[in-house]
Amino acid sequence: MDTEQTDKLSGTRLAPYIQVATYLIGKSREGGGNMFRHQLDTMSILIDYKYIDPILLKASLVHDVLEDIPDFNHNILLSIDFDSHAVYELVQEVTRRHGETKPAFLTRIYESGSKKAKILKVADRISNMISLGFVNNLEFVERYINETERYLLPLAAEVDHNMLTELKDLCSSRRKYLNDFRNLERFIINYTTEV
Repeated sequence: MDTEQTDKLSGTRLAPYIQVATYLIGKSREGGGNMFRHQLDTMSILIDYKYIDPILLKASLVHDVLEDIPDFNHNILLSIDFDSHAVYELVQEVTRRHGETKPAFLTRIYESGSKKAKILKVADRISNMISLGFVNNLEFVERYINETERYLLPLAAEVDHNMLTELKDLCSSRRKYLNDFRNLERFIINYTTEV
């Protein structure tokens, strides 16, 4: 990160958005941990890829609040600072709407999402794919990999080649994990049958 980027990042006031993200503490994830940490992970992925836009970083910290806290008072988010309205709009873009299927949601972002929404969704998925290494529900892992390959790889290809490369690598490593786990299951079944 160069000096100009560091200066811009140091001037970004994130603490109030981190405070809002604490509403997600206690909301568990399939891969373990909680949704609060996932918000911070998503932001760190953006910074790792040199995205330091204040709206994008602030939205990354609260991107799951509207979806995962049904009774959340959105006025709290709207009253934080000068960026609040833009952050809220971006969070709404990456929030699954009531009754919206996952494929329709991901297609909507691909077809009509802003560039920031697409970048945020790809960073979000990178965080989620990393967490898959801790998930033992093989059907969930396989569905998530398939979903990533079908919907998120094209999205990443549109916005950031380096993020695309990481997502492809994560899909590959998670498929290997899935295959290794299934091979181990078959071995155990065969071994116990023979004994």
